[in-house]
Amino acid sequence: MAEPTTAGPAALRRSPLAHLEERLRAATVTGPRGVSLAEWPFLTMVSLRVDPSSDAAARIEKTLSAALPRHCGETAAAGPHTVLWLGPDEWLVVSQAESPSLTAELTEALGGDPGSVVDVSANRTILELSGPVAREVLEKGCALDLHPRAFGPGRAVSTQVGPVPVILWQTDEAPSYRLFPRSSFADYLARWLLDAIDEYARPEVT
Repeated sequence: MAEPTTAGPAALRRSPLAHLEERLRAATVTGPRGVSLAEWPFLTMVSLRVDPSSDAAARIEKTLSAALPRHCGETAAAGPHTVLWLGPDEWLVVSQAESPSLTAELTEALGGDPGSVVDVSANRTILELSGPVAREVLEKGCALDLHPRAFGPGRAVSTQVGPVPVILWQTDEAPSYRLFPRSSFADYLARWLLDAIDEYARPEVT
């Protein structure tokens, strides 16, 4: 008789868009009008609040090996961590590091000074939209000026795509964008993007 197995918590996790995985994959368009949409689930996300001029901020920067961005739209990356500016004293740390250990390290760096470190990994999921027409897809429902002269690689801001509030981060010049919706809005946003992508799978009308 086979020995019973016990699945750990990680094995039982289900991402907000697991039920759309096949649809996301099937929606990929190749060629000069190419675009793809994929979910990046289970990345560590930590909400950070601290006075940027404080000793605690300096300790946190040392822990992350990255300076905390000081201006709207700025990001900073080092190793597995990227820090997104959300406000004058607020950042989102996105990381491939283990969530409990990163949260513990940042809490230790805060050292009891005013501020907060909160693991918000379950609060959002991440959608990656990439390909030659990715910007055109977003422009169907985003009021933000996404032209390269105004928004380029390394920029991240809070905005709205369709009716859904998101953090929008352009990661490279391909272009590739990562969208951070609340988990409860992820299904709606994914379906909105799938609908926006659909025309590029059809012959171009000239």
